[in-house]
Amino acid sequence: MEKIVIDNLRKSFGDKTVLDGINLTVNDGEILCIIGISGVGKSVILKNLIGILEPDSGGIYVDGDCYTDAGEEAKRKILAKYGILFQGAALFDSMNIYDNVAFGLRRTGVGEDEIKTIVPDMLEHVGLKNVEEKRPSEISGGMQKRVGLARSIAVKPEIMLYDEPTTGVDPITGGAVDRLIMKMREDYGITSIVVTHDMKSAVRIADRIAMINKGKIIFDAGPEEFSRTDNPYVRQFVEGRAHGPIAVI
Repeated sequence: MEKIVIDNLRKSFGDKTVLDGINLTVNDGEILCIIGISGVGKSVILKNLIGILEPDSGGIYVDGDCYTDAGEEAKRKILAKYGILFQGAALFDSMNIYDNVAFGLRRTGVGEDEIKTIVPDMLEHVGLKNVEEKRPSEISGGMQKRVGLARSIAVKPEIMLYDEPTTGVDPITGGAVDRLIMKMREDYGITSIVVTHDMKSAVRIADRIAMINKGKIIFDAGPEEFSRTDNPYVRQFVEGRAHGPIAVI
């Protein structure tokens, strides 16, 4: 079953075309990784999905409902299906971990008695205990990402968007983040879109990997096919070569 359909999405900034007719489908419960060089428009796709940016043309459909042409109330209902883990976790430094995880719950009107049960449960789901009174500055970057994930899943999203979830952490912590992404699917049936540069991570967690270049999806396949393909764009990206069809700035 199709959870998200991106249909011929276009977005330009001035005279620079970033998304030039993007077509992507994400099935219910699927983990889709989007890869590509820096500045190619991966995060722009996420920003269009959640309304931070408005596309110039094209459509975004969630559970068959068109987001791009919807009214404000309909858009709010669609946006309520999303959880987001930003690259830097985006925790509030002025709040302790408990209040960070409780933030979204309070905004949706959940009572404090229920929050007292949900917060430690969510933290335990991401492998954290007894950190509620700490500030973000008192825990590691990897732990901050896990707190960010706990905050996102606390509101029971149907869809998770991950923006470079393994950037800035060591390989062991990166592996732990990958396992959490897969665990969220196993425990909650969450559909995930993961923007990443990390090919090892993408191959490890993805059901499908889509590569974007010059505003278009140039390859879309499962991780095994992705690893075996002779596609010159994919091979250059995977091997990190300077020479090839992808222009290196």
